[in-house]
Amino acid sequence: MPCIIIRTNQKISEQQKLLTCQSTSALISSLLAKPERYVMAIMEHPVSMTMAGTNEPAAYIELKSINLPEQQTTELSRQICQYISKQLDINGQRIYIEFSNVQRHLWGWDSKTF
Repeated sequence: MPCIIIRTNQKISEQQKLLTCQSTSALISSLLAKPERYVMAIMEHPVSMTMAGTNEPAAYIELKSINLPEQQTTELSRQICQYISKQLDINGQRIYIEFSNVQRHLWGWDSKTF
């Protein structure tokens, strides 16, 4: 159910990309209290990206989930931002996070919807 997509202009190795996806999957599973078997983590890099008029390291993150705890997005933002900042060496002020609470009938999996 949860899907986190990380787009960054930061160049990283394929090994770091895989490790970051795996560890981010575990983090999201823990933060949302959802089984990791349903978590998908995607990383796209390097993408063309500017923020505040510069191409210094930056990231745009999307977190989508059914029953996303909207009252906890401030805490989720803090934890995800700090984590990605540390993992990818990106200043937290250069990370945007978009949260999406998806309705069950709009999320498909295994030839059906939730």
